[in-house]
Amino acid sequence: MNYIIENATLVNEGKTSLASVFVKDGIIEKIIPADGRDGACPVSTATDCKDGACPVSTAQNISNYNVIDATGLLLLPGAIDDHVHFREPGLTHKADIASESRAAVAGGVTSFMEMPNTNPPTLTQQLLQDKYDIAAEKSCANYSFYIGVSNNNMDEVLKTDPRRVCGIKVFMGSSTGNMLVDDGDILSTLFKESPCLVAAHCEDDAIIKANTADFESGVLRVKSGVFPHPIIRNVEACYKSSSKAVELATKYGGHLHVMHVTTEKELSLFRNDISLKDKKITAEACLNHLWFSDKDYNRLGNLIKVNPAIKSESDRQALRRALIDGRIDVIGTDHAPHTLEEKMKPYMSAPSGTPSIQHVLPCMIELASQGVLSITKVVELMSHNPATLFNIKRRGFIREGYHADLVLVDPHKPQVISNAGILSKCGWTPYDGVGLHSSITHTFVNGELVYHDGKVIDTVRGMRLEFNR
Repeated sequence: MNYIIENATLVNEGKTSLASVFVKDGIIEKIIPADGRDGACPVSTATDCKDGACPVSTAQNISNYNVIDATGLLLLPGAIDDHVHFREPGLTHKADIASESRAAVAGGVTSFMEMPNTNPPTLTQQLLQDKYDIAAEKSCANYSFYIGVSNNNMDEVLKTDPRRVCGIKVFMGSSTGNMLVDDGDILSTLFKESPCLVAAHCEDDAIIKANTADFESGVLRVKSGVFPHPIIRNVEACYKSSSKAVELATKYGGHLHVMHVTTEKELSLFRNDISLKDKKITAEACLNHLWFSDKDYNRLGNLIKVNPAIKSESDRQALRRALIDGRIDVIGTDHAPHTLEEKMKPYMSAPSGTPSIQHVLPCMIELASQGVLSITKVVELMSHNPATLFNIKRRGFIREGYHADLVLVDPHKPQVISNAGILSKCGWTPYDGVGLHSSITHTFVNGELVYHDGKVIDTVRGMRLEFNR
């Protein structure tokens, strides 16, 4: 179906403006700015257009378009989430590509990049292709998948086609999935020869193991009522690993993307004095670390147990400042569902990870309404920058000729997040009870309406992302 999204407030490329957008055959065909006389150009009635003629070539076929009156709504490019765990194959009791892509489009995320720590881990080209085959059949959002690195699969990693795969994921610290890479020669080869971006989970394993042993033996004493996670997975564990990754990338000239930065100290490793296109070392922050601080552990406990750990209020404030000054380049979710039963286990047995993709865009818009950052910066960090950083073909911007991945947001339609409305298979969220001032009303993937009026249209399927590399 073709659409005219009429009288919308476009938030795109650093500015907001009234305009109407034509979508034809999945592509943004035409963007018609407000005419300066009576507001946005009334494209649904072509005879009223500026100078008496609608500038859209298909105006004579207006009846072929479904008109959406977007007066009072924000029109954004769909968010691109560079960091999700959808758990398929092997862990589908927690989540799967179908369920989590439904949650994604409800959250304004039209494209995702999924991590390799599934079961089995995505360590071969065949296992990587198997994921693409599943997504082609099940995903209602656009998709790409990282191939993972181990201490013994470098031959497979170097076969990766950079035009068809988002990146290579290395765990420089143990996390869910036991994919730690601690062989110095392997890491050197990776940063020297990688055919595309290397995304890194950075926590020093030796520090974490020592702190864990000390905690379990009682040597590391934690005050009553204090959640131990940010003490065990502390600032030094993050900084030591991140600085090592930056050192390797600088030495060999590869593109390093440090995922889920959590500490003020790590921010000193990243630059904001050059353009994103020229950066070889980039950084991601995730919603959980921007929204929560260690003060929230008393209320939520294991529900916000994630790796790297949510840390202090001062770290959270530093991350928020880095969104604005350019040291943080993109916002992801690290969406990582576990069952509520798993999360209710004692601290040492409960897995790390939490779902967040369904409300990431409204939550970031909420931070904008609080003055943390501007709405144009939200779009830059969640749409423009991921497209630029990963060199994604024709996505991430509202531009003529680009794929119509679009989101309409009602900034005056409040909502209260509730576990009852969670689309992720796990059925819960740490954001339960959070009130927001805005709601997503429509999500389009490749010009197809996939989410509207609180419902996902399950027949829509996304496309495999392609990269200009």
